[in-house]
Amino acid sequence: MSAPFDVQGAWALDDRVALRPESFGALAYHFGTRRLSFLKHPQLVRVVEVLAEHERAADALRAAGVGADREAAITRALATLADTGMIVPRTAVMA
Repeated sequence: MSAPFDVQGAWALDDRVALRPESFGALAYHFGTRRLSFLKHPQLVRVVEVLAEHERAADALRAAGVGADREAAITRALATLADTGMIVPRTAVMA
């Protein structure tokens, strides 16, 4: 378990995670835990890719064009990624 996800916080993809684009979205592989996650929507992939470029995860959602109709689902997916350590609070990004 990692830090609880807060959409108002600064997040980034853990440095030990690699994303591989797929037709459905992407595969995320964590080299530290050897966990594999399926990012099942291209918009979720875009959010994850731009998380580190924004002060808050909420800003990354908007930058990726997430509309009100998808925001809850994408936020739940980000919470799952945080819970499994795929994304981490910006201050905790591994070097």
